[in-house]
Amino acid sequence: MTAETMGHLEPTLVQRIVAAVDAGFERQCALTEEAIRFPSLRGQEAPAQDFMAEQYRRRGFDVDQWRIDLDDIRHLPGFSPVTVSYDNAYNVVGAHRPRSVAGRSLILNGHIDVVPVGPLELWTRPPFETWRDGDWLFGRGGGDMKAGLICSLAAFDALARLDLQPAAPVYFQSVTEEECTGNGALSCLQRGYRADAAIIPEPSNDCLVAGQLGVMWFQVKLRGRPAHVGWAGSGANAIEASFPIIAALHELEAKWNAQPHAHWSDHPHPINFVVSKIEGGDWTSSVPAWCTFDMRISFYPGMELDQVRRDVEATIRQAAQGHNFLANNPPEVVYHGFQAEPYIVTGGEAAQACLRQSHRLVTGHDPRDVSLTATTDARFFGLYAGIPALVYGPVAHDIHGFDERVSLHSMRNVTRTIALFMAQWCGLQPRAAKAS
Repeated sequence: MTAETMGHLEPTLVQRIVAAVDAGFERQCALTEEAIRFPSLRGQEAPAQDFMAEQYRRRGFDVDQWRIDLDDIRHLPGFSPVTVSYDNAYNVVGAHRPRSVAGRSLILNGHIDVVPVGPLELWTRPPFETWRDGDWLFGRGGGDMKAGLICSLAAFDALARLDLQPAAPVYFQSVTEEECTGNGALSCLQRGYRADAAIIPEPSNDCLVAGQLGVMWFQVKLRGRPAHVGWAGSGANAIEASFPIIAALHELEAKWNAQPHAHWSDHPHPINFVVSKIEGGDWTSSVPAWCTFDMRISFYPGMELDQVRRDVEATIRQAAQGHNFLANNPPEVVYHGFQAEPYIVTGGEAAQACLRQSHRLVTGHDPRDVSLTATTDARFFGLYAGIPALVYGPVAHDIHGFDERVSLHSMRNVTRTIALFMAQWCGLQPRAAKAS
């Protein structure tokens, strides 16, 4: 390691690293498109993870690929309960290990799983057939967050083009289950992966994330009394009974939004309760005897998971008391998926300063701080492992929506920034062999 490689970069080295990113950018874009074409929906991630494992092997990393075992993690803080099979839930970690350690270690974490695409006719083109239009690269999962996964890898490749490599261990983590529990990241911690800092290149519009809300999923199951619709009044409609329950939950949402938090003081509506799925009934000419709706809610730091659950259950119980049938047949609340605590980034000043400096070298200005109205896997590192976890990634639009897209210009800048961060944080040493 030279004096210019850890904590400070000479201007000529900065220029060389930036130029090396630029030299490989078209290849990076093609690799990102290849990753997007894998329809890595929940339960279908294994082929995409095989692809990532192969990318790691080509770069000489030690590859660790394993199926997440719920028995290994269900007792750990941060675990979220699941109702789906984990038979096809695989994580992949590619570990770069230097010949001799001289710098600070790093985790570069990203998720391979993507959310469902919705009605295909509402997409301009098929969602897993990538296309470009000006500065935008389109495709499901491109913004959230395969572009970020490949940005991390491309940053390492840029250093390799200069016959350099990080002088500290770097763990490239491609995890699943981020979109519903975060249990993939938790499994990485259970497996023993630790570092001096972590970067998660989630789509953050080139901003540095200062905090994220807590997120909780639950189902509300209602029962009714079936009857022929010709005598509908003799039955109890479980679907219509859900309406006042939902309305009461939205009143709780408004109450929480009326109590501003410093990190979200400029946001008009940070707390969101969303009815995301609903089903019920068996026959059009029968009063429905059952209804189940799924809801995703968020909540501020300082609100404990147990208290949030008690508030939700009390709200549902009180609303049910005003219904003739539900008063004696109360709804059932089932928690599954996200039981995610809020996370405010504290500590890790050295890592934050290094990332800010790297961003400034690329763009000429400091990154803006933002607080998310969603969650990321950063909480696992920051809350449960004492690892400074920085969320910093490219500009993306319509994630979870139609025609999801990520900015190519932003991808390039994020890759430059991560490469410079890696050089400063980890230090550099000559590379024994070039990347393929």
